[in-house]
Amino acid sequence: MYGKATECSIAALSRLAEVYDGGKTKLSAVQIAHHRNLLKPFVGKVLTTLSQAGLVHGSRGPGGGFCLAKHPAEISIYDVFKLFEREEDSDLCPFGGGICGVGVNCALHEKLAKVQDAVNHVLHETTFEDFRAAVQDHGLKPTLPSEVEEHHKRETYRAPYKRKGFP
Repeated sequence: MYGKATECSIAALSRLAEVYDGGKTKLSAVQIAHHRNLLKPFVGKVLTTLSQAGLVHGSRGPGGGFCLAKHPAEISIYDVFKLFEREEDSDLCPFGGGICGVGVNCALHEKLAKVQDAVNHVLHETTFEDFRAAVQDHGLKPTLPSEVEEHHKRETYRAPYKRKGFP
């Protein structure tokens, strides 16, 4: 559904939302990467993009780091998604062969339309306030990567990786 940069950005922003206190607490790219089991250089790269988009503030030096530029309730998942993903404006059904929509819809058209509506709802209606509230209001403690057993790791929701020459 989305790529690695989007996933990393959502992970980084969710961590910043968990500690959100109006900008007093700042986390380094290393701290975020450690807490989310991500590569530090990649976290640094996406934080630069997020800073340029006005979603995070970054400062260097002692006491520096990153914090959210806005309250978590003001940042949607879509705000991140649109920075890294290409939006499809086409209404063409990928399984219709140019026929679906002209006449009778293909067999998968309605199912795919429902999936797209659900994805759009999550992207536009979900904010990073969910992450802040989970930790600060409901007392949920994020699990560190070192505490996760191999058989309990979640499945990724990133777009599947495709190698050249293979479907």
